[in-house]
Amino acid sequence: MRDYDFTPLTRSFIGFDRMARMIDAASKAETTGGYPPYNIEQVEENAYRIELAVAGFSEDELEIVAHQNVLTVTGQKTEDDRGRTYVHRGIAGRGFERRFQLADHVVVTGADLKNGLLIVDLRREVPDALKPRTIAIGAQNLSAPVANDKNLTGSKPSKKVKAA
Repeated sequence: MRDYDFTPLTRSFIGFDRMARMIDAASKAETTGGYPPYNIEQVEENAYRIELAVAGFSEDELEIVAHQNVLTVTGQKTEDDRGRTYVHRGIAGRGFERRFQLADHVVVTGADLKNGLLIVDLRREVPDALKPRTIAIGAQNLSAPVANDKNLTGSKPSKKVKAA
């Protein structure tokens, strides 16, 4: 894969630091060989689920961290296999780190380990201020000042004394 230098482009990105970091991270992404395999499922309109196949890992060997719109799942085996002799070893027990870029306002609501699958539930929680709202035609804006309101127009008599 070719390495591209996006530095000249990021100089003209004002206020788009996160987007510039994402482009840079995508261009330098490490290939993990697809391990562990995963599914991303949309459960509801604003609910998602990530399923990772982590056979052989216990809850104590897995770590899930969400920080600055990045979900990181790390697995590190702690078992010592010195006393075991395998005829065939097909279950991968190597450590891994898998990162997922989360959209704005997506939060982790829970995680569970069932039958070798790590299930991470996500929900998009858009603040009310950012949700679209319908404005009725002819409705008066109550937060705007009214022109004939004497408290807002400054028509109170001044208490300054005029110099003679």
